[in-house]
Amino acid sequence: MFFIDPLYLMFMIPGVLLSLWASARTKSAFKKYSNVRARMTGAQAARAMLDQAGLYDVKIGYSQGMLSDHYNPMTRSLALSPDVHDRPSVAAVGIACHEAGHALQHAQGYAALKLRSALVPTANIGSNFSWIAIMAGFFLQAQGLVMIGIILFSATVIFQLVTLPVEFDASNRAKQLVVNYGILAPQERTGVDKVLNAAAWTYVAAAVTSILTLLYFLMRAGLLGGRDD
Repeated sequence: MFFIDPLYLMFMIPGVLLSLWASARTKSAFKKYSNVRARMTGAQAARAMLDQAGLYDVKIGYSQGMLSDHYNPMTRSLALSPDVHDRPSVAAVGIACHEAGHALQHAQGYAALKLRSALVPTANIGSNFSWIAIMAGFFLQAQGLVMIGIILFSATVIFQLVTLPVEFDASNRAKQLVVNYGILAPQERTGVDKVLNAAAWTYVAAAVTSILTLLYFLMRAGLLGGRDD
């Protein structure tokens, strides 16, 4: 029912537009700087960064799909997409070293990463079941069920907000260390900055979309802006 609600569309359109813009900007920057050659592949750059930090036991492998790169703190491993893992480009180096930045956060006990990891189970439950509870609550006119759904969805919003400093910090580490560790020349850092700054907007867009969705639920539940009749 939400998708035919004009109020829902009013809340969602800004988030959708921001997400589309952020995605297009990220893909454009990645494509541009994928054609700027670097002396190392993404995997080699990540390995160099990890080794310089003494993280010899962190593994590097493959992930499937474009820009599906991630760090898994449970297995202490980086999974890099083929275009990042195998390609000697400034874009690949930037993305790979960003993921290596998460490994450095983990090794150093970075508080925001610890918090995000702790929130993962709750955020997954909220993401999977909040909509069911909220829709069932509105359909059955059960305010208590709506409230449960909103509380569950709030966990997803908190997770998205905590993700922002985690991602920004990993990017800042990558930007600084690719030069400090001699992975890229100082003049090559501009490309890394452009790619990682563009990618950061995808996390901002996700957070904004989650916040707008929560505000919509609160308004429809009568908890924001007066009771909805």
